[in-house]
Amino acid sequence: MTETTDKQLTRRWLGLSAVLAATIMNLLDTNVVNVAAPAIRADLGGSYADLQWFAAAYTLAMAVGLLTGGRLGDLVGRRRALLVGVVGFVVASLACALAWSPGALVGARIVQGLAGALMVPQGFGLIRDLFPARELSKAFAVFGPAIGLSTILGPVVAGLLIHADLLGTGWRAVFAINAPVGLYALWAGRRALPAGHRAPGAVRLDVAGVLLAGTGMLLLVYPLVQGREAGWPAWTFLMLAGAVAVLGAFVGYQLRRRRSGRTPLVELSVFARRSYTSGVLFVVVFFGALAGFGLAVGLFLQLGLGYSPVRASLAMAAWAVGAFLGTGVGSTMTARLGRRILHIGLAAMAVGLAGVFVVLDRSGTGVTGWQLAAPLLVYGAGMGMIFAPLFDIIMGEVGDHEVGSAAGLLESIQQLGASLGVAVLGSVYFATVGTRPAGPHQELGGFLDASRLVTLVTIGLTALAFAVGFVLPARGRQHAPERAESTVDEREPALV
Repeated sequence: MTETTDKQLTRRWLGLSAVLAATIMNLLDTNVVNVAAPAIRADLGGSYADLQWFAAAYTLAMAVGLLTGGRLGDLVGRRRALLVGVVGFVVASLACALAWSPGALVGARIVQGLAGALMVPQGFGLIRDLFPARELSKAFAVFGPAIGLSTILGPVVAGLLIHADLLGTGWRAVFAINAPVGLYALWAGRRALPAGHRAPGAVRLDVAGVLLAGTGMLLLVYPLVQGREAGWPAWTFLMLAGAVAVLGAFVGYQLRRRRSGRTPLVELSVFARRSYTSGVLFVVVFFGALAGFGLAVGLFLQLGLGYSPVRASLAMAAWAVGAFLGTGVGSTMTARLGRRILHIGLAAMAVGLAGVFVVLDRSGTGVTGWQLAAPLLVYGAGMGMIFAPLFDIIMGEVGDHEVGSAAGLLESIQQLGASLGVAVLGSVYFATVGTRPAGPHQELGGFLDASRLVTLVTIGLTALAFAVGFVLPARGRQHAPERAESTVDEREPALV
């Protein structure tokens, strides 16, 4: 009896390690470009727009893929979906490591994002399949801090790998490192993850809906990235107008699909709730600001101040440490404070951003990365307070039958918001810097001006999110008394 129990425990924790390995790969590749992008451009060449695409291609592809990633797990089984996603992610990572041009790297990043969209949504469901209800808290007690630590160490490890230049690989090592991590996830996953159950055969994927949504997102993001470099020709505005038309057609198609009795890609009924619609706006603004500001800080440290990747990653570590600490505060205080924790976090972010602006403004061209550490720590702490409770609060008034679709849509919108942030704030940044070549001692003033402007824009976006927060539900689903007895399997979205 004891031997059987020991084997079950070993299997559970081995399975958890497989899910964790897959999740960490995604987290690393979401953030690694902020450190690696200047080194990539120095090696492969390319334009400032290519720098934006190194980040935006991944998040945009994931935004499209997440619309069906969770449902594919229901159709083919969560374990199979995760393992197939891991294989695709590793292959795409090796393609990134072998990229010979900016275009080749962007293409590989797109495949990475699609594979990640298949891999990531299976994690929480597999953990629930592995652990009985009474032990779930133990599993998530390990899972949460491990994700937080990987967020802290990820940029530092990326900087160290580039600096070490293992076997002459340079920046390519930050992608190649996914191979051993992915192989471990495959080995552990095959041994320990439960096969699970497939959904009934009547459930079908909405392929046309995915194509419409993906086309609309691409038409929205592409001109925002390329427009500045092309001088904002007429085709950029035509593409933006086309995005509105295609996304409108997507909404109409989803409504017709629901009326005909077929399963829609998105339950549009959730948008009838002002709280959820406001939550969508909050997610776009919040994650757009995070992604755009993060790219700006990484570029300023390396292209402006001429820091090496490892020095830049260490200078940015205070941000990640703050996020880790803030996540703990947000997790413990949400039950007591409800949505007020979001406003506290946003206020802390604003204070941190104001500190960044003051440092940049007063120190001028003599600024150092270490002077930015304290305000970035405060900014990260505020950001972390929001991570844990955000999606639960946004879905506080969503009906039980809409939870799966609403959570999946929020995950997708989170990634779209990050893509838009990189596109818009990146374009503002490079428009301010100008198009002249930059080096360790050239054009520092331009990068300083760009960083100050992006910081001010980010403060404005943070204020907008603060205002929108008042329309969100006062309590999340977990802490709403009327939902305490719900037996619906609510997919917990992954904040990445």
